[in-house]
Amino acid sequence: MKAYWQLTKAQLLLFARNKNTFIWSLFLPVFMMVALGTLLGDSGGQMQLTAAVADEDHSAVSSEMVKELKKTSGLSIKEVDASLGLRQVKAGDVQLLIRLKDGLGKRVAQVKAKERAGSAELIQIYVDQSNPAASQIGTQVIQQWLNEYNQKLVHFQPAVKAKKIHVQSRPLEYIDFLVPGILSLMIMSNNLNGVAATIASWRERGILRRMQGTPLRASTFIAGQITARILLNGLQALAVLLVAYFIYDVHVYGSWIGLIAFILLGTLTFMAIGFIIASLSRTPESAAPIAGLVSFPMIFVGGIFFPVRDLPGILQPLVKAIPIGYLTDALRGIMNEGAGILQLWVPAAVLSAWLIVSFAVAAWSFRWDVK
Repeated sequence: MKAYWQLTKAQLLLFARNKNTFIWSLFLPVFMMVALGTLLGDSGGQMQLTAAVADEDHSAVSSEMVKELKKTSGLSIKEVDASLGLRQVKAGDVQLLIRLKDGLGKRVAQVKAKERAGSAELIQIYVDQSNPAASQIGTQVIQQWLNEYNQKLVHFQPAVKAKKIHVQSRPLEYIDFLVPGILSLMIMSNNLNGVAATIASWRERGILRRMQGTPLRASTFIAGQITARILLNGLQALAVLLVAYFIYDVHVYGSWIGLIAFILLGTLTFMAIGFIIASLSRTPESAAPIAGLVSFPMIFVGGIFFPVRDLPGILQPLVKAIPIGYLTDALRGIMNEGAGILQLWVPAAVLSAWLIVSFAVAAWSFRWDVK
């Protein structure tokens, strides 16, 4: 037991003295959360577009339209002439140009006077197709605004209306979605990548061989590694959650026991995978690329930064096979939805299966020395 605690203490001291480990494992997740939360958290992920407006009609109607456009959510409006606005769209300085052509006020006056006249395209929208997202969203925003304006103009009264009802009782923003993903990313990176690099380095330097020559048992060595990394992950998770709470008012609506249980389960699962990679690698130089090859795709298909349902259908079988997606779903379910452990039996079962299989493979393939 004394050897176990000494190994745990030694591993924690190594973490504290290694500045790179401290920065990458603690400050990077917090920095990533703060950066993305600042950029997207307040707006709930809504895209803010910059639009130029060229008023060529110079009528009371067109002036009123410009004022209404400035009030439109998601648009930042600046008034320019048409030639300058077109150059700004081409240069990417603005996402679209709204051109109010001469005769717009006269046309509106005719509609108000109920005079018969054909429809005229007196508002033109210039977009850059090289930026398809901004082009599509900008066009939809302007078309929606124009439809509402036309309905007011003719005093349109809809016969049937629809009411949007939120089924999620808690007000959630993008930052609430992001924080559990950051926790999953931190757990995977610290344990899968960290264990693989550390064990491979100790094996190459002969540290494991010298340990093998002592009365130290392999189980005691692995237990010390597990305990140290669990404590480190707990500290890091607490730091992330505290920053998220005090800066963005992110709450844990579910059970803290359930949250801790899944953090523990995720830590053990990715540690076991890290031991497998360390066994396959002869040197730290080869361990890092292998660990990156395993972990890098998980970052994009594990639901860390965006919902997995938005991924192409061809990737869905991969999403349902890897452990990071289930860990992220479980943490997000507990924090955002208040789900209990019984409701999350599927993620718990899949992560447990990954842990058992990975641990068995790691125990079979573990090597004290380079062969």
